[in-house]
Amino acid sequence: MTHQILTLPGDGIGPEIMEPTLELLEAVGDFEFQEHLFGGASIDACGVALTDEVLADCRRSDAVLLAAVGGPKWDTTDPAKPRPEQGLLGLRKGLGLYANLRPVKPLPALYDASPLRRERIEGTDLLVVRELTGGIYFGEKTRTATSASDVCSYTTEEIERIARTAFAAAERRSAHPQVTSVDKANVLETSRLWRETVSSLHSREFSTVELEHVLVDNAAMQLVSAPRGFDTILTENMFGDILSDEAAMLTGSIGMLPSASLGDPSTRTPGLFEPVHGSAPDIAGQGIANPLAMFLSAAMMLRHGLGLESEAAAVESGVERALAGGLRTPDLGGEARTEQALKAVLDNLE
Repeated sequence: MTHQILTLPGDGIGPEIMEPTLELLEAVGDFEFQEHLFGGASIDACGVALTDEVLADCRRSDAVLLAAVGGPKWDTTDPAKPRPEQGLLGLRKGLGLYANLRPVKPLPALYDASPLRRERIEGTDLLVVRELTGGIYFGEKTRTATSASDVCSYTTEEIERIARTAFAAAERRSAHPQVTSVDKANVLETSRLWRETVSSLHSREFSTVELEHVLVDNAAMQLVSAPRGFDTILTENMFGDILSDEAAMLTGSIGMLPSASLGDPSTRTPGLFEPVHGSAPDIAGQGIANPLAMFLSAAMMLRHGLGLESEAAAVESGVERALAGGLRTPDLGGEARTEQALKAVLDNLE
């Protein structure tokens, strides 16, 4: 069976890490790729970060693979001007992708690359489940010359569906599943609703999963002081955005973290798979970008988007074996170029 993959190289290093990823995918399966402009590249060509035509093609695909968006060229504080990130928000909303999964598992070969001591991160294996289409990023916004506001709003339905995703993910990950729900219930009314709704769903449907509630500032401290204590972290949009980037540094480089954005499994909506890092315009065009997070995002696409578990495991194993064999890109303290990283992973595919 040939799988239809829509690719969005985007901006900065995006095209440089997309190309080797497609070569890697062709080594493990049968795919057809359709490329479209997205983000800043789409703003330059079409005036908007995401066109209706691209969104329609995304809906018709089996999965969407995105590399990176944004850059100083398109930075603006003018609300009337388009920004590359608007394409990402529009894609999530347009595809109904309300759940973002970010696994964080430092590899033994990179323990010493982490800013934290080896003994602190050793054995860490956690998953951040972030709500993607609600909260302050999508709430009503106002702006005058002297004031501004952003409304944070959640419904019980929005909270229940992301909590259900987190509980189910925790059950798949461990024989003793644990979910840490992160909020700010001591201050925010939305967090109080969040905590009540998560607790209610837990008691009705997932009572065998251990549940704890942690305030977001405490969670941020625990991520660097005792990351092994986390299994599955469930949280709302903005908190998840911040905590997942913090957790990324446990691996030694944000260039190592993949992500998957998923919708309602009953609707067969294509998922969106992308590395956590940005477009790194400072190194674009030099051939030194680390493609490993992009490779691992492709692995998440194989597993969560296409149901190809053995192919996903092969890619992940190839990355881990390449690193164990000494592969290091500049962000990991080495000198390997993008093309050398691809060759190392291909050489280690089982």
